[in-house]
Amino acid sequence: MNYIVLDLEWNQSNTGEEAEVKDIPFEIIDVGAVKLNGGRSMTDEFNQLVKPTVYLHMHKITGKLIHLHMQDLQNGKPFPQVMEEFKVWCGQDYIFCTWGPLDLYELQRNIRYYGLEPLSNAPIGFLDVQKLFSIAYEDGKSRRSLEYAIDFLHIEKDIPFHRAFSDAYYTAKIMALLPEEVLENYSIDTFVLPKKREEEIHVLFHNYMKYISREFADKQEALEDKEVISTKCYLCRKNIRKKIRWFTPNGKHYYSVAICPVHGFMKSKIRIRKSGNDNVYVVKTSKFISEEECAKLQKKKEEAREHRKLKKKSGHAKK
Repeated sequence: MNYIVLDLEWNQSNTGEEAEVKDIPFEIIDVGAVKLNGGRSMTDEFNQLVKPTVYLHMHKITGKLIHLHMQDLQNGKPFPQVMEEFKVWCGQDYIFCTWGPLDLYELQRNIRYYGLEPLSNAPIGFLDVQKLFSIAYEDGKSRRSLEYAIDFLHIEKDIPFHRAFSDAYYTAKIMALLPEEVLENYSIDTFVLPKKREEEIHVLFHNYMKYISREFADKQEALEDKEVISTKCYLCRKNIRKKIRWFTPNGKHYYSVAICPVHGFMKSKIRIRKSGNDNVYVVKTSKFISEEECAKLQKKKEEAREHRKLKKKSGHAKK
């Protein structure tokens, strides 16, 4: 299997000169990629400008960042041609690697806009090298800039940053140095969502479980679904008693804690996310926590309850 280390640059509506097109708010103008073999050695590269058809004025911030002008892009190829060449270059057996989670989503949105064959008819697993760097060298939660990671790893800066190929090149350099064990922490792009319950995603990682649902019409429908609110032990696969019932401190994230007699306290977190067509889907993570962490979550629930009470009293007082 090969690793396709991908980076994109895109343009957007230049306020005052052209309106944003809803189906393609970010138009790809530069595609860069590096191919690594199974041993993570560089074997090939892809570097191509894209001739724009949607946004014909360069956004001022984009232009300054990537040092490209609209006249430079006139030498590019049409996006459908670039994608045809890129797919051939990628080959058959590979996994995408990107710095951060955005590139793969925007690539698929541009592909859909042009009516091209999709990359996949299901969510795509990929390696977010920015996240993997954090897992390998920091706390797993921080998200550093590409240049920070290059400096941290003492990698030579032999080409400028902020072009698609150069950023793919530096991401590949970092990818080559990551410990083998962190590569199991792959990410899942949700531009395409599961279409039915049987296709929903359940992935067991080293120390947590991730579930990605199909689409629901709204938040209420999602939170009434048995699989969404289930708190089965993901190791025993048995129903376990809830210690802290589902609650939300903000209306977006929902938490619960259940007790497995074998594995202890299991915290679950639900995140409600908007899909591309204004429906919603759920990302739920579950992991085992300490008794102290359970107590902190109980306190968080009590604080959320008090906040709702105060808000309700305030609303009655205004009336």
